[in-house]
Amino acid sequence: MIHVFGLFILMFLAAVALLAFVFWIWMIIDAIQNKGLTDGEKIAWVLVVIFLHCIGALLYFLIGHPKRDTPLAV
Repeated sequence: MIHVFGLFILMFLAAVALLAFVFWIWMIIDAIQNKGLTDGEKIAWVLVVIFLHCIGALLYFLIGHPKRDTPLAV
């Protein structure tokens, strides 16, 4: 029988994993659509995000993401 605390930990880890996956997909899409990057930079960032998973997505978010020329649509 799973204890309540163990179930809570399992649900928490599942939520963190889902959020990490959504963030990873979001960063791949953003790297492809970022008009502030050259084609070579886009390819490099997409490969970094794909092969380094969440660490690559975090690196892109902190380093490559702010280089957007056009503002986000509101």
